[in-house]
Amino acid sequence: MKIANDILIPELARLVAEGKEVRFTPAGVSMRPFIEGDKDSVVLEPLRRAPRRGDVLLAEVETLCGRRTYVLHRLVRIEGETLVLQGDGNLRGEERCGIGDVIARVKRVESPKGHRKMLTRGFIWYGLKPVRKWLLKIYRHSILIWFYENN
Repeated sequence: MKIANDILIPELARLVAEGKEVRFTPAGVSMRPFIEGDKDSVVLEPLRRAPRRGDVLLAEVETLCGRRTYVLHRLVRIEGETLVLQGDGNLRGEERCGIGDVIARVKRVESPKGHRKMLTRGFIWYGLKPVRKWLLKIYRHSILIWFYENN
């Protein structure tokens, strides 16, 4: 059953603020290939230390049209007091927020069969930005199909 983000995320935030780890299955493809929407589950934990480049964060951000929304994206840069986030599957587009907008940090990602996926590889992935377009195409058309058929 799908629950709207404006209902789900505040409840996740409440549980995380109580110090609990929370598991949920995110939607979307913006974190491909490291988080596969509607398949993988993520475990969120409270932000116990300052965010670092490479962390995957659940945060509330402002869209270009001024609306507030939630994203589960990787921290790619810190510009003073501003955190710059980008989805691993996004070739362009970044979101900005302050530390107060961060709800939680992703502790781990698991495939539908319970296998843990390596989030740290996303740091290397970000460096491959010039060729990610082609790598994502290969991933969508071959590796993704194989992985979910065999795991």
